[in-house]
Amino acid sequence: MKRSLIAAVGLAGVTALVLGGCATEAAEPDGPVTITYSNFISAGGNEENLATIVDAFEDENPNITVEVTTLPYADYFTTLQTDLAAGTIADVVDTDFGFFQTLADSGALAPLEIANPESYRESLIDAYSRDGVSYGLPSSFSAVVLYYNADLFDQAGLEYPTADWTWEDEQAAAEAITALGDGVWGSHQPVSFFEYYKVLAQNGESFLNDDRTAVAFNTPGGIEAAEWLVSKSGTVMPTIEQGQGTPDFDTNLFVEGNLGMLHTGIWVFGAVADVPFSWDIAVEPGNTQQASGVFSNAVGVSATSENIEAATLFAEFLTSSQTMVDVRLDSGWELPPISDESQLGVYLTKDNPANRQAVFDSLDGIAIQPIVATGQQEMQDIMNEELIEAQAGRKSVADALASAEERINAVIGG
Repeated sequence: MKRSLIAAVGLAGVTALVLGGCATEAAEPDGPVTITYSNFISAGGNEENLATIVDAFEDENPNITVEVTTLPYADYFTTLQTDLAAGTIADVVDTDFGFFQTLADSGALAPLEIANPESYRESLIDAYSRDGVSYGLPSSFSAVVLYYNADLFDQAGLEYPTADWTWEDEQAAAEAITALGDGVWGSHQPVSFFEYYKVLAQNGESFLNDDRTAVAFNTPGGIEAAEWLVSKSGTVMPTIEQGQGTPDFDTNLFVEGNLGMLHTGIWVFGAVADVPFSWDIAVEPGNTQQASGVFSNAVGVSATSENIEAATLFAEFLTSSQTMVDVRLDSGWELPPISDESQLGVYLTKDNPANRQAVFDSLDGIAIQPIVATGQQEMQDIMNEELIEAQAGRKSVADALASAEERINAVIGG
């Protein structure tokens, strides 16, 4: 299931903690201890799956008992902020990439020296690190890939997409498929903040400057990236007036067999599994480099925990153990963040799509969501508004980006 990356927000009332000394590798405690774990990942149907992992951990570590609190995703981060302000944060906490930035900036997370960092996909564990030190461990991920209708590719006499494809390749195929007839479209990619920061990365550009205090997208390369998104509308994908941008419009168009390519996440596998045509996936094309959209969750250990070593042991088990891998793959409960592909055989051999390897290949180059200290949601909303103005033809792309730059910098303090 897709987990949206929430906006980072300030932690009112939370005092930054000074983290002195070096992190040490976790070891099982000498005597019995109880640690607490607050999570959203199991809410809504995966509570028993989490219990299986916790039971296995306690069997391997009889001196450690884990008390689990599960909250709905919609309530989780508000409760976490309250716990932080009150000093009642759990020993181990769930986070996503957006809120991780806030936790790490506030000093709420303990630095972790884990036993086997090579167990994790490098790009995922790096996302939860600062200056080479891990402050969180990735627990799961979902990736954005390029879906394609193989039947439409065959009708147009085209080769199927590969991991080496570029924007130019996608554009040529999209034009050929659109030319097949009325009602058939070549490609769909949302015109939005979440797509824009990704295509910026695919073009070697950045959304924010290095210290995240101002935008950096108003450049020739940034304009080119925005043109890539906006120019599809009315040429190889429908316009806003034709329904583009409404909920599930793109998925429905693909399911109906009228769309050649679709940029979306692996959470759509189920929705398109039984369509009456052949389809598969590939890594999303880039321009100067590959950069795929990735949504991930993670766990962190509280810097104020009285049992940091035991909490770290549990965090590692929860995110990298064989039990975790088996439970996630057997249940379809998002994907494990591990690097050892030999453990992923169950997932890779499933049908629809056949090329599930593309999901993991997409992690070779990922686009990290831009996060700011204040004004996250406003930043995203402004970017969406300006891109849609350009898509609708009410502004040029250059004017839309110039306006977005001025408005966003005013919000985030740049």
